[in-house]
Formats: sequence, structure tokens, C-alpha cells
Amino acid sequence: MKKILLIFILLFITNNVYALDLAKNANSAILMESSTGEIIYEKNSDEKLAPASMTKMMSLILIMEAIEKGNITLDQIVTVSENAANMGGSQIYLEANEKMSVDDLLKGVCMASANDAVVALAETIYGSEEIFITKMNSKALKLGLKNTNFMNATGLDEENHYSSARDMALIARELIKHDKVLEYSSRYEDYLRENTNKKFWLVNTNKLIKTYEGMDGLKTGYTESAGYCLTATAKRNNMRLIGVVMKEESSSIRNSDMTELLNYGFNLYKVKNLLKKNNIVSTYEDNKSSKVKNDIIIKEDINILNKKNSKDRKVSYKVKLNKKKLPISKNEVLGILEVIENNKIIYKTNVYSKDIIKKANIFELYLRNIKDFINGKYIFN
Repeated sequence: MKKILLIFILLFITNNVYALDLAKNANSAILMESSTGEIIYEKNSDEKLAPASMTKMMSLILIMEAIEKGNITLDQIVTVSENAANMGGSQIYLEANEKMSVDDLLKGVCMASANDAVVALAETIYGSEEIFITKMNSKALKLGLKNTNFMNATGLDEENHYSSARDMALIARELIKHDKVLEYSSRYEDYLRENTNKKFWLVNTNKLIKTYEGMDGLKTGYTESAGYCLTATAKRNNMRLIGVVMKEESSSIRNSDMTELLNYGFNLYKVKNLLKKNNIVSTYEDNKSSKVKNDIIIKEDINILNKKNSKDRKVSYKVKLNKKKLPISKNEVLGILEVIENNKIIYKTNVYSKDIIKKANIFELYLRNIKDFINGKYIFN
């Protein structure tokens, strides 16, 4: 009995000694594999904390969406309002009525975390920062964020302005779907107002861009309430990780904890591709369409996260299609693909029509019926 008790105690001590403790200086932290959304590590990841300038990731989602919809363009010139020019904190020192391109303002937001630049863009897209903030919170609901509320577009400390490490990771995952943003966040230095007497040197606030292999984003943050924060993303081989650390004591400790977090993920995990973007995964059949069988595709790579020193997980997938009225547009959602492991759904994604699915004309239906009759397939209704 004593031996059994001793073994139990030793096992308990051993498990606690070697319990995983990453980003130990952060109040909260999380590490996510981007393509699968799977969490590799987390600590207090749902705790509500001030997110500081990591807030701007949500602002950037709305800005990138506006660009992709054509509501604003990169070469569009923005006239800076007095409200935007008067933003405190980190800034590119915009003056009221100064004119600057959307492209240069984005450099200011992504590299220098400029509060004046993000408010100028918010006002350009929605007319006021207040309306922009309501759109930020609507987007948070759409993304399923449970511990986030925004009171401004900048991340400056304000009552009832909060998020969590998990929600920040989810926002980052959504943001990097817009490849263009990584072109800005991966630059270490650049210039604004070139060829003027007010030339301004931009240096990325994320110093790991220069020192950590594969890092190309994403957003730093600091306020007195939030402490030092960082949402970072790095890609090595075919795996992209997203890490978040919140409420650190200094920028150097923040960077050290983030490095440890990402190293853990890259050293121990890998992704295996199950399906490629635009792979045909099923067929949509309708005997009233111009083509009876129509290709169904996915619009993203589907990967499986595996541990490097373990056997690969065994997964399968199935496609569930919805019947729709003809004609069907190209890239129209026609159902979902489910990835299954041990009879459990571990991932879902939409499936789309590869091409336009047209309604068959009378002549096509007549020829089809004749062919079916000859082949013995025709059924009289």
C-alpha cells in the first residue's frame, strides 16, 4: 500500500514539474494553427483584458473589406479631419486638412500603429468613428467572439473596451485572409511624405519582424492598462501559427514569451494537407440543368494538424449539398464539407459551384429524354 502511494505521489510531482508553462510572464496567451483553427496552447485565454492597439486588427478587417469591395482604393486621397489629427498615443503626426493616400495611411496603421491614421480611414469609410465602431462590434458578433467589446477604433484605454487572447487570435485569423495586410505588416521600415520637408521614417513596432524566421505580422499594443501585448503570425514550410500574449511587463519580455510560444508550435507540430483550394470534392446533380453533373469545389486548403513524433491522425470528409433553384451562379454556396475524426466533426467549410449551373432548355431536355429512353433509363411521369 505504501509503495502504491509513493508511486502515485511521484507521478503527481513529475506531472506538475513538467506541466507545460509557456509565456509564463503573460496574464493570458494562446497559440493557434491558422488553417485549422486548432489551439496548440492556451493560458487564461478567455480572460477579458484591455487589448491596446491590437484593437486595430478589427479596424483593419473593415478597411481591407472596404478596399476589396471597391468602396475605397489604395490610391484614393484622404483629407484628414481635425478629430483624426487630434488623436493621442502612437501617431504619424497628421495635421487637420492634410492629404494622404489610403496606401500611406495603411502603412501608418500596420507599421507604426498610428491612431490618427486609423481614425482617418474609419471616417473615410463610414463617415464617423462612431459608426465605424458599431461595425467593429457587429463584425465581432459575426465572428462569434464572446469576450470582446470595442469603444474605439484605436485601442486607447476606455471603460468597457476589452477583448481576450482567444478573440484576438480569431480576429487575426480573419484578418490574414486578406493577403494585402501582410504586405504592410511584414515591412520593417518605410517612409511617408517622401520628397517633402516633412519626410517621416516608419519603423515597425513589431521588432520580431526582423529577427524571427517566417514572421510577417501582425500587431503590437501598449497602454498603461493593457501593458505590453502582441499578436504575431509566422509561417514556416506550409504551417502558419498565430500567437497572442497579453499584459506583459515590457516589450522585451513580450517578445521573449512570443518567441517561446511560436518555437514550441513549430518544433512539435506539422500540418498535412487533406484537400487543396479549388479541389473538386463532389458533384451537384440536377436532371433539369444544362449539365446533369456539375463540379463542386472548396475555396480554401483543408489541413490536419499533427504532432511531429506521433502517427498522423486518421480523418475523412463528407459533403452535404442543398437543393437550389436553377440557375445557380458561379461560386454560389451549395452546402458544407465536414471533416470527421472518430465519428466527430472537427472542421466545417462551405462548398461552392465551380461554374454557372444553367437551366436546360426544351431542346436539351428533349435530347436527354431520347437518350435516356434508348438506354432504358427513361421514367414516365
